[in-house]
Amino acid sequence: METSEIIKKVRKIEIKTRGLSSNIFAGQYHSAFKGRGMAFSEVREYQFGDDVRDIDWNVTARFHRPYVKVFEEERELTVMLLIDVSGSLDFGTQKQMKRDMVTEIAATIAFSAIQNNDKIGVIFFSDKIEKYIPPKKGRKHILYIIREMLDFEPESKRTDVKQAVEFLSSVQKRRTTAFILSDFYVRNDFQQSLQIASRKHDVVAIQVYDVRARELPDVGLMKVVDAETGFEQYVDTSSKALRVAYNRYWTGRQNQLQETFNKSSVDNVSIATNEDFVKALLMLFKQRS
Repeated sequence: METSEIIKKVRKIEIKTRGLSSNIFAGQYHSAFKGRGMAFSEVREYQFGDDVRDIDWNVTARFHRPYVKVFEEERELTVMLLIDVSGSLDFGTQKQMKRDMVTEIAATIAFSAIQNNDKIGVIFFSDKIEKYIPPKKGRKHILYIIREMLDFEPESKRTDVKQAVEFLSSVQKRRTTAFILSDFYVRNDFQQSLQIASRKHDVVAIQVYDVRARELPDVGLMKVVDAETGFEQYVDTSSKALRVAYNRYWTGRQNQLQETFNKSSVDNVSIATNEDFVKALLMLFKQRS
């Protein structure tokens, strides 16, 4: 992609997603994602019902009556976007490619984060860690992230969520809010790694999929290509038995994925490329508030 074309696309995405984060997500994001802990604010006299563990013994001794420490939530967060850049994201039969929707969702979250004075970083992953962008603040940093999302060429086409989650745990020592954006077309189990990461971090999974992954159209003989392995085959979509089996496979895979998220205590949402991601994100944020 040429530089001038990238700049135009970055600007277009900024206008759309910045507007969304300002007008729609500002309050929801703030209440859905809490600060990393409690910071000391002030002392005041002890009141009935206060936790005795909060008593400030130095001040109490000085004034000969009990005083307690008052804590306030630290609002500043570190937000990490774990973005799938594998080959299966370059697919879309509806309004847009899965990769395009992932980029817009990621940009919306990023602008929501900086409006709350949070840092934002990115891990691009396939079946390896393709690129790590350490967390920083500011519009310039986000525009750099968007530009990378638009123009990044991964070395591998396959997917491994496990590696991405383990890398998150190794580079982020303090509690982080992490969004995994992927279609979750994975061939290996990542539940254990996700469980370990979610004990330390606040992990949210956002699945982006195309409706053709859920159900095959009745269009006769159709060539199907696996974008990650390159394997090709022809399938007869006029066969009702095949279409039913395909849908059953999708449902089973989704149930298994949901079970992984539930066992790992990971909030999640699935969004089709022909759906409004704004509604889906708002619902997710409201559930967390």
